[in-house]
Amino acid sequence: MAEVRRSTVDKAHQIVALRREVLARDSQRLAACASAMAESFANGGRLFAIGNGGSCTDAADLASLFLHPGPGRRALPAFALTGDIAVLTALSNDVSFDVVFARQIAAFGRRGDVVVGLSTSGNSTNLVRAFEEASGRGLLTVGLAGYEGGAMAELGSIDHLFVVASDSVHRIQEAQTTIYHTLWELTLDEFTAQSDIRNERAAGGRSWSRGS
Repeated sequence: MAEVRRSTVDKAHQIVALRREVLARDSQRLAACASAMAESFANGGRLFAIGNGGSCTDAADLASLFLHPGPGRRALPAFALTGDIAVLTALSNDVSFDVVFARQIAAFGRRGDVVVGLSTSGNSTNLVRAFEEASGRGLLTVGLAGYEGGAMAELGSIDHLFVVASDSVHRIQEAQTTIYHTLWELTLDEFTAQSDIRNERAAGGRSWSRGS
C-alpha cells in the first residue's frame, strides 16, 4: 500500500508540474486562440473535433462542452467527427482510414469554421490530412499534440498548435484535457464579451437613428 500511495503521489505531482509548465509557456497563445475561435462562432462558424482512441473520447467531450455549457451559458455549434460509425467504416473500408476526417471536413466544412484535432503522438495521418484539407478551405485549425509535436509540428496548416512536452502518454492526455477545457472556457468568455460589444454598438446605432 505504501508503494501504491507513493506512486499515486508521484503521478499527481508530475501532472501538476506539467500543467503549470503548459500554462507558463502557452497562456498568451491560449488566449489568442480562444479569441480567434470566439470570432469564428460570432460569425456563424461551427467547430469540428477529431481524434483517435483516447483522443476520440476527448474530441467528443470537447464538442459536448460547447453544445451543453451549463446554466447561463450559450450553446455553440460543435460536432465530433468521430461518432458516425457508418461513415467511418465506409471510408475506412472503401477508401482509406487516412481520409475519415478529411472527407467529412470537405463535405461539411465552410470557410471560417474551426477544426480542433487531438493526437498524443502528433503523427496521426488522418489528422494531418484533415488539417491540410481544413486549411485549404479556409477553416481555423487548432492542434493538440504530445512529445515534441510529431508530424503536426512540421505542418504549415495548423494555425494554433499546443504541444505537451512529455514522454508519458497518460500525462500528455491529462494535460491536453486541461488545455481544451481552458480553451473552451476562454472561448465562451470571449464570445460573451464580443457579443456584449456588438449589442452595445447595435443599441447605439438604433438610438442615433431615432435621434436623427
